[in-house]
This record gives sequence, C-alpha cells and structure tokens, in this order.
Amino acid sequence: MAQVQYYGTGRRKNSVARVRLVPGDGNIVVNGQSINDYFDLETLRMIIRQPLVATETEGRYDVLINVKGGGFTGQAGAARHGVARALLEADPEYRSTLKRAGFLTRDPRMKERKKYGLKGARRAPQFSKR
Repeated sequence: MAQVQYYGTGRRKNSVARVRLVPGDGNIVVNGQSINDYFDLETLRMIIRQPLVATETEGRYDVLINVKGGGFTGQAGAARHGVARALLEADPEYRSTLKRAGFLTRDPRMKERKKYGLKGARRAPQFSKR
C-alpha cells in the first residue's frame, strides 16, 4: 500500500522550497541533510518548525524539504511557507491557526532592481561641486 504524503510549495525572495510531509516521528531533512547540518543558526531551524508547533503536530510528521535559490534566511522562510501549505493539505482544520499566525501569506518583499543613472536601486552617484 502506498504511503500517504502531503505536498506544499513555499516561496520567499528568490528561494523556492518543495516540502513533503510523511507520517513519521518528526525528522526534518533539508536537501538530503539533517536540519541541524544544513542550517547553522537555531533561529532558522525554529522558523521552519513554527507551523508544526502552532498546529501541535511536531512529532507526527517527517518533513522532507528540497530548497533552492536565495540565501539561508530566504530558504528558511520558503520552507516555513511550504510546511504550512503541506499541513493545510493534510488537515484543512489547521487553516484558521496557520492563517492567524501568518504562515500562509506569501511574503511579497523582493529586491528592488537597479535603475540606470544610479549606482544601486536608489543610491545616487557621489555629488561633487566641481
């Protein structure tokens, strides 16, 4: 018999996370590595666990995350978004909890493009009187 799996895709900045929830004992694997090996900072590991803690499902699912693009913070945010969406697929009852905590909202903030005539997105060339 096929094992039940729940999928969710999360995005933040330039990062995209594909998340798979499998009934298990709470292991979190990111790109084939343990979460402790992949994310050095405890805050990033905590960010990924937030939807599981909010819905009180921390030990019930194994979380398999495939994430690419962006930096570590963006990847952690994308993983959190994906975990929340996968939990929603697992049980629609979690919607109000996850929505209230803000885990289902895609963070729209992106890097602003560089404009011509400027050195950065808004940084003007240095002013010189002569």
